[in-house]
Amino acid sequence: MKEILKFNDVSYFYQTKKDEIFALDKISFSVLEEDFVSIVGPSGCGKTTILSLIAGLLKPSSGKVILDGSEKIDTKKIGYMFQRDMLFDWRSVWKNITLGIELQKPDDKERKLQLADELLKKYSLYNFKNKKPRELSGGMRQRVALIRTLVMEPKLLLLDEPFSALDFQTRLTLCDDVYDILKSEKKTAILVTHDISEAISMSNKIIVLSSRPAKVKDEIKLNLSGETPLKKRDDSSFRGYFDLIWRELTNEEENK
Repeated sequence: MKEILKFNDVSYFYQTKKDEIFALDKISFSVLEEDFVSIVGPSGCGKTTILSLIAGLLKPSSGKVILDGSEKIDTKKIGYMFQRDMLFDWRSVWKNITLGIELQKPDDKERKLQLADELLKKYSLYNFKNKKPRELSGGMRQRVALIRTLVMEPKLLLLDEPFSALDFQTRLTLCDDVYDILKSEKKTAILVTHDISEAISMSNKIIVLSSRPAKVKDEIKLNLSGETPLKKRDDSSFRGYFDLIWRELTNEEENK
């Protein structure tokens, strides 16, 4: 598979009024086409900082971030899903999904509008296209947010704890939905999460970070049976992966 993203010895620090904060220390990893990679680590270790570097919102203090073969980050190749769905309640579902098309005015506008229509039908949201977001459940709102991102056809999706505001049952269902959509559309994704089980069930690779300044403590390749994240939780190896990551994160907390 083609390499979509490469972090090459990336360090990042920033200045506050009182001192300099060293956030990332020589982070290196790669993401291949159609990978689903999760990043886990202690609170405040710099997981979201990594997403911001990938998205071009921040620049590394040293090292290189290479997206689709270029150090110059093309933001149109990035799709970003946040903790909140960021839908506008005064716009219909259709108007929310096509917002990016409206703002960017791409040359292939008509094709993207057709894609939006097809995705709504494919993922059972077409009958809600004229509804307002407040009329939808939390899980449906996040599916709308994901389709809004997919319509712009990004090379890489960044998922910043997109399920954290949902109740446990909805999270499990939405994990299956998002996983199915991304696999069906053959998309590459990076998920930042505090939920170890969520990371294991959705990913083919997990990057474990140390406490700040973050280093890559471990890179775990997963091989679980099951067609969905929920079914993968039944795999006999699931507990072993969980215990391994739990020990590494617990040791981090103890060594602070």
